[in-house]
Amino acid sequence: MSPLNSNSFTNATIVRPEFFVISGFAGIPHANYYYVFLCFVYALSLLGNTFIMFVIYTDHRLHSPKYIAVFNLAMSDLCGSTTLVPQMIDTLLFKLHLISYEACLTNMFFVFWFLSVQSFTLAALSYDRFVAICFPLRYNEIVTNKSMLVITAILWIFAGLAILIGVIFISRISFCKSIVINSFFCDHGPIHLLACNDNTPSAVINWTHPVIILWLPVLFITGTYICIARALFKISEASERLKAMKTCTSHLILVSVFYLPICITYAMSSTIQLNTRIVNMSLATVLPPMLNPIIYSLKTEEFTESIKKRYRRNKFHIAVRNK
Repeated sequence: MSPLNSNSFTNATIVRPEFFVISGFAGIPHANYYYVFLCFVYALSLLGNTFIMFVIYTDHRLHSPKYIAVFNLAMSDLCGSTTLVPQMIDTLLFKLHLISYEACLTNMFFVFWFLSVQSFTLAALSYDRFVAICFPLRYNEIVTNKSMLVITAILWIFAGLAILIGVIFISRISFCKSIVINSFFCDHGPIHLLACNDNTPSAVINWTHPVIILWLPVLFITGTYICIARALFKISEASERLKAMKTCTSHLILVSVFYLPICITYAMSSTIQLNTRIVNMSLATVLPPMLNPIIYSLKTEEFTESIKKRYRRNKFHIAVRNK
């Protein structure tokens, strides 16, 4: 029985296939090496982000607005990696390119939801740095734990609703031609191109979602750092200026690691070969969750001090027990 005809019609105009075929990595040479690399990346992502969340949760000195946002970023990184990487490993290792229709839409929702939350959280962190440097005397009044918790909750809800709308419109598409998705997961863009009925709403969403999820946060972060740069130039003492700049270093690295590969690939998607685009996008989505904990562990002074104090305390307790 053909997969295009195996499911009953939901109404007279919509045809839903039993499954899709994810073609990503099918024609990429030496894919087994990439599988080993993905396993390594996923293991580091799990360990690193779990460690970040554990340290922030257990150290009351890190219960601040900034680290609420960092905890939120680690959680979205952890969830995003778990949603995306095991499915990619499954495709590479067992050559299981088939995914059911319902599982595909579910995969689409969660991958884009967590990706959106990562992007919005980086914008929230830039807002935190903007207020801390441009309005230092009012920082504790403007940015509180409660306000940051409200901001992060709104980010999760807004991102979830935006992606849910896109998935609902995909469910109104008829697939009576191809069921092959030219991507490494259930990607919205390649799927909506498979429609054989009017897919105008999905086409509009495919254009607006990158603007909302990527380009607007990039513009917001750029604007905040322009204001931060202007504020830094007004600081007369070089030591104070350097100290203020150091508080932004880790965030700027996170922003570069997350946005540059994705934005460049999106901007050049029409000019690069399909397999190259798939590999670039897969790297752009799986590497930041691995790198973010490393960057924060090494480049953030408060976090580094928390780790050192925890290590010395544990070492002391072990020494006492051994006596």
